[in-house]
Amino acid sequence: MSTPQHIDPELVLLVDKPLGWTSFGIVKKVRWAKKLKKVGHAGTLDPLATGLLILCTGKKTKEIDQYMGLPKEYTGTMVLGKVTPSHDLETEITEEKDIGHLTTNQIESTVAQFVGEIAQTPPQHSAVKIDGKRAYKSARAGETVKIEPRNVHIYQFEISIDLPNVHFKVNCSKGTYIRSLVRDFGDSLGVGAYMSALRRTKIGDFKVEDALQLDDIVKNNEDL
Repeated sequence: MSTPQHIDPELVLLVDKPLGWTSFGIVKKVRWAKKLKKVGHAGTLDPLATGLLILCTGKKTKEIDQYMGLPKEYTGTMVLGKVTPSHDLETEITEEKDIGHLTTNQIESTVAQFVGEIAQTPPQHSAVKIDGKRAYKSARAGETVKIEPRNVHIYQFEISIDLPNVHFKVNCSKGTYIRSLVRDFGDSLGVGAYMSALRRTKIGDFKVEDALQLDDIVKNNEDL
């Protein structure tokens, strides 16, 4: 458990986001529990992801863009041979393919295609706004919207293989969707893939090991 620390009203706060919480839900909880007027997060984590979330409070909210622009590090797991519409566990598996023909060398050599600057299309189930509406709202209504690809940078992409699972560590630029990376990786192998776990471990030089647990922050209304 992280060491408790005093919460200054003008602080950059590191939180280890639990599974199932939205990033906005964390912001609301911290704002209420600590009686802070201004709290904002510097980069969304999906509800099914855990890990480092940077919260800016008070005047520090004006610096959110600086933190959002920092490179990110993630660890996680993808499952080869199965596909879901959301590319994670939010939705049910809709397609399965045999992966018996895949070799370790084939999987490892695919990594090189996704290192450096790549064009990436965000998922239909994402917070990208299309004509003023979040894409995930359209997706949940059964609608498909056109999302333009954008360039992102993958600085590091490492894997370990335990089929059907492929465990990974990714260092990437702002705006990278790891679910899209998993989707495209599976498509390159011709079998599809979905992400079964994701944890954000670093934002710039900030590490999740230095983050507070949410329970430590909100257990009472006194400063930690």
